[in-house]
Amino acid sequence: MHCPKCGWGQDDDRVECVRCGIIFAKLANAPQPHSAAQPHRPVQRSAALSFAEEWLLTTEESVNPFYFSGRVLVFLLLALWGWRFMTTPLETNYTGESFLHLVNLPFHEAGHLLFMPFGRFMTILGGSLGQILMPLVCLGTFLLKTRDPFGGSVALWWTAESFMDVAPYINDARTMDLLLLGGFTGKEVDAHDWNNLLTMLGWLQYDHSLAKLSYGIGMVLMLFALAWGAILLHRQYRRLDW
Repeated sequence: MHCPKCGWGQDDDRVECVRCGIIFAKLANAPQPHSAAQPHRPVQRSAALSFAEEWLLTTEESVNPFYFSGRVLVFLLLALWGWRFMTTPLETNYTGESFLHLVNLPFHEAGHLLFMPFGRFMTILGGSLGQILMPLVCLGTFLLKTRDPFGGSVALWWTAESFMDVAPYINDARTMDLLLLGGFTGKEVDAHDWNNLLTMLGWLQYDHSLAKLSYGIGMVLMLFALAWGAILLHRQYRRLDW
């Protein structure tokens, strides 16, 4: 055998080294310093970071410049439009008068029909749920089926806008001044969703607070969607196929 300290060769049955005197048993039990040559153990990544990297931030290995330019234009449009939504008070009903309100409206009406089997309360609530669930379905499709995180960020932006679009309707629950789909106000016909919902719950006095909550949720989601899109565009820019 060879001494692990000085390397001197000697009989296998020795207890201590004949040259340096080290006791082999003590050397074996002593803590070993980390060697610079030893490979470092890989740092375990958290589940949240792994999920974000795999599902939210993945990009193509080589990004087509034409596709990238289109995404940049979409992002700029959403950023400017989103800024207008976020800086305009909900009392102005800017979201309810925007073009996207017409896009949300069919899904709102379809939601009433979709939730009809679950009773009157859910039938009424289903309108607002329908217009929020539709962009969420698109978000899930982009992430799980087409694996397009940038499309997912656009769908999340739409979800945020839907929350903001519902807010003026909630805010109008007591006054019922907004024109409904048939051209009448809630004062003229019994068709104001949020007046009915909050009356059934006994929460009619909280209409303004709930409206601000819905608008606030939309603003937070919109900021997150824009930040998500910006990160993706930065990563894609670094992989452009020039």
